[in-house]
Amino acid sequence: MNYTIKEIAHRAGVSKSTVSRVISGKGYISMDVRNRVLQIIQELQYKPNAVARAMVSQRTYNIGVLIYRRHYPIAAHPFYGKILDAILTSAASLNYSIFVTADHEMSLRSADYMLEKRVDGLILISRLQQNVIDHINNFGVPYLMVNGSTHVDGVIHIVNQDDVGGQKAAAYLTGLGHRHILVLAGPQTHRSHHLRLKGFRHYMEANDIPVPSTSILYAETSMFEEGYNLMGQHWENIRKSEYTAIFATNDMLALGAMKFLLEHNVRIPEQVAVMGFDDVDFAAMFSPSLTTIRVNMEEMGVQAFMMLDRLIRKEAIAANTIELEPKLIIRQSTEARNFS
Repeated sequence: MNYTIKEIAHRAGVSKSTVSRVISGKGYISMDVRNRVLQIIQELQYKPNAVARAMVSQRTYNIGVLIYRRHYPIAAHPFYGKILDAILTSAASLNYSIFVTADHEMSLRSADYMLEKRVDGLILISRLQQNVIDHINNFGVPYLMVNGSTHVDGVIHIVNQDDVGGQKAAAYLTGLGHRHILVLAGPQTHRSHHLRLKGFRHYMEANDIPVPSTSILYAETSMFEEGYNLMGQHWENIRKSEYTAIFATNDMLALGAMKFLLEHNVRIPEQVAVMGFDDVDFAAMFSPSLTTIRVNMEEMGVQAFMMLDRLIRKEAIAANTIELEPKLIIRQSTEARNFS
């Protein structure tokens, strides 16, 4: 039988608030009353349910996860899905419940939904408009950002070192001898795609290897179909330019480009090497498998939950930005070539 605080109070001959103070350990209670309440709790094998626990601790043990993304999929997305899975697993280990919602319009609606649920804290994934951040700040709910950024002071950001990853991609491809590289750049309004392209271009320019504007194709989305369609739209110019390699600022764009190339009898990597960024599961499954820059998505999710839990418990946190270093993963879609 599931007993309530009210029933415990009735049996002990005390008020519900007295039972709550015994459970929480806060406030003065005489030793006699405390022992009597604890004895009844033990006899009934009482375990506070979520509502009772919230009443006592003034916490709901609910966390909200907001994913701001204009296009489907969201929870099943090969990048954001892994971050979400890691958050869910970490939260379960400390008995938190998770509310998840997505917002395609970057409005205040999703934030309001979470605040109505009286969440203890928020994890905001991807980019957000400033009005959303300002709205959340008005309610004093602790929050942090994953794979996004804001200019608000003191906000914790958990991010990948995307510019470093872009430099690693450029160093690897040029180290193989590639000088004529086509870049498929995801939406530049998104922090990750912007920094990946910036890092790539910075390395190339620092090593006197020009990247003309005609060698960069800008994608409206970061989806598989976009990579495929970009190749089709610019195919005549791509063929004439005789690129020896393609770098895409995420794996899905790269895989879309590879599908187009293979359908047009272009051998990968013998004729054109292809490289992506993220290391989603599909990168290893594709044939040929995709060389990429790995983002530790699971670690981003774990760090997000652990940092938010510390914010909720009002613990001091040393750094506002947690940066995870990306790793080069070499697979079949690239190989050393003789360009002499």
